Amino acid sequence: MSPLPPSPLPLPLDGITVVAVEQAVSAPFATRQLADLGARVIKVERPDGGDFARGYDTAARGLASHFVWCNRGKESIAVDLKDPRGLDIVHRLVAGADVFVQNLAQGAAARLRLDAATLCETHPRLVAVDISGYGSGGPYAHKRAYDMLVQCEAGLVSVTGTAQEPVKAGVPAADIAAAMYAFSGVLAALLRRGTTGRGGVVEISMLEALAEWMGHPLHHGMHGGEPPARTGLAHAVISPYDAYPTADGGQVLLSVQNDREWRRLAEQVLGRPELALDPGFATNRARTANRERTDAAVAKALAGLDTADAVARLEAAGIACARLNGMTDVAGHPQLAARDRWREVASPVGPLKAMLPPITLPGGEPARMGAIPGLGEHTDALLRGLGMTDEAATLLRRDGVVA
Repeated sequence: MSPLPPSPLPLPLDGITVVAVEQAVSAPFATRQLADLGARVIKVERPDGGDFARGYDTAARGLASHFVWCNRGKESIAVDLKDPRGLDIVHRLVAGADVFVQNLAQGAAARLRLDAATLCETHPRLVAVDISGYGSGGPYAHKRAYDMLVQCEAGLVSVTGTAQEPVKAGVPAADIAAAMYAFSGVLAALLRRGTTGRGGVVEISMLEALAEWMGHPLHHGMHGGEPPARTGLAHAVISPYDAYPTADGGQVLLSVQNDREWRRLAEQVLGRPELALDPGFATNRARTANRERTDAAVAKALAGLDTADAVARLEAAGIACARLNGMTDVAGHPQLAARDRWREVASPVGPLKAMLPPITLPGGEPARMGAIPGLGEHTDALLRGLGMTDEAATLLRRDGVVA
């Protein structure tokens, strides 16, 4: 008789409760990662509109795209933290939590006794996370910190764009960087708690998170090199390395990493084998010095091919390449479809398409991609969980303390 297959491993954060006083992207994206891995995440929102990211747009069938992205799998409680009764509710929720996360404006959490240091002093097993723009000290501590501003302060914008014009990243890179360090910081602190019994403070600065991501240009510049030039899709020191138009209106990006690859490109794709040994093209240094001529030769060859044909020829020649996709292309990407990376999650407007989290744990329970909550959808249930009677909850709702 063959043995029974082993039961799936539980999600790694099953049994962990997170309370988050959060807004926008950095904290919500961090806690969504925790929810996907099995944590129960209680999202504390303002009664008058909730997380302001709910109002950014209406692109997701009436819901805001940022909110849909960052808030699945959470329970929403709408509480007025300025009312002592509302603040007491949040402190009672924190008392039963394993993790607390906040990204309020600098100083606001401390005034509410919801800063990480205060909470960890009261609850030694709690892992408490403060996410801020610039950190708790220093001359920038109280400076407003929005994603684009931090991208500028961290130097990302200085290396992104064309030679003529710097541009910000098309995604909220500073928010995402802070979120991912908050996520990994929580996991590290929970691991330490497992051996010491103590939680502790986790501090995350958007500036410091994004400055870490600036590793190559930062170290290149501060250790004596010239700061990398902005080159659009091209590469400052490799040629050819750019996107080139194709006959059907698409664009294909290719990258030649060494002179052997250049010879294959010249012979098998460009149809100009003489360029393989031409002193003006034979080495990367020569091609970079003659970038305009190199790009013109590649562009002329690809302009006569449809995108699919260009990609096929490049791949047959062993040249690294990619289509320059738009969002519709990504949503229908054949690799994501083949790997079954799409699911549907519930929301107040019905099922919405969502991508599985990139952390794949074979042999375990699937990611817990829970519903996107309506504002205050779980307020009553959470109040009852704290032992509050329906009559008491009705009075709080009448006074605008909860919603």
